[in-house]
Amino acid sequence: MTRRRSTPWIHRAARPLIGAIAGLGILNTGYITFNKLLSTAVACPTGGCERVLESPYANLFGLPLSLYGLLAYIVMASLAIAPLLINPEEKKSLRTSLENNTWLLMFALATGMLLFSGYLMYIMFSKFVAPFGVDGLCYFCIASATFATLMFVLTLIGRDWNDRGQLFFLGTIVAMVTLIGSIVWGASVGQAPVTAATITDSQGTPYFVVENTSGDAELQLARHLKQTGAVMYGAYTCPHCCDQKEFFGQEAMSEFTYVECLPGGKNAQIEACQTALAEASQQFGQPAGYPTWKVNGKYYSGRQTLQQLATASGYTGPQNFKNAFKNCAQP
Repeated sequence: MTRRRSTPWIHRAARPLIGAIAGLGILNTGYITFNKLLSTAVACPTGGCERVLESPYANLFGLPLSLYGLLAYIVMASLAIAPLLINPEEKKSLRTSLENNTWLLMFALATGMLLFSGYLMYIMFSKFVAPFGVDGLCYFCIASATFATLMFVLTLIGRDWNDRGQLFFLGTIVAMVTLIGSIVWGASVGQAPVTAATITDSQGTPYFVVENTSGDAELQLARHLKQTGAVMYGAYTCPHCCDQKEFFGQEAMSEFTYVECLPGGKNAQIEACQTALAEASQQFGQPAGYPTWKVNGKYYSGRQTLQQLATASGYTGPQNFKNAFKNCAQP
């Protein structure tokens, strides 16, 4: 009488574990996507999350990159859990067939997610951590890369692979497609032509593009603000700061005084910003964010309409401002 070999615990636990990890990935990417679509900031212990997630590398085909990650995690969770919902005693052949087919799909998807996450880690460390140190770390990105790695490992050790040649061939094809696609995409980011209307970092990498043009009223207000000593404090990664410049338009945005507050920004004035934002925080009774205006010795928090700036600065020139609110475009 032969003893039936017991199933290794990792084979029994692999699918639930993959489903659970994919669930964490759904929460992670879902939170990022929700905030990106609403143009709100994510909660992060450092400025790295916002710096990375507001960069051109955080978008693909005009949509948040996190949205594609969210969809990938949803598919992975579905593939992992679906066979477990079928009763093996009533529909054994169906469950066996579904398990075999979904394992290959999970392996292919996990391979692609692992390699693309690895490429994104390379981007994060080379483009953000290298110049900014710990302030260039995006913890949400690191978490997603960790989830992808764990899922890939579990797809390898979560079952007995009888045909390892098929596994190697499939993995090679997916790896080639993913790596080539990642490199081509990464090379295309930041290659948009840089003009006076483009908001860049100190290395010339474009982050936003101001599309509105300026009318006479916008130009005269901008010059008045400069003459009266008004200052806008902002950050090159801040979408609301760019939205503020959209009110003025391409020509007028260079006429008023703007102070860059973020390390790595063009002509950044960190100490001046720290002093001004500390004073603004004391006036507001809460931390000041970007943009913050100082007009006639008083601070104003957030994006201001041109009419508000005209009133605050005592501007009496033409006020037929032509630019309505518009979200800044990314290159």
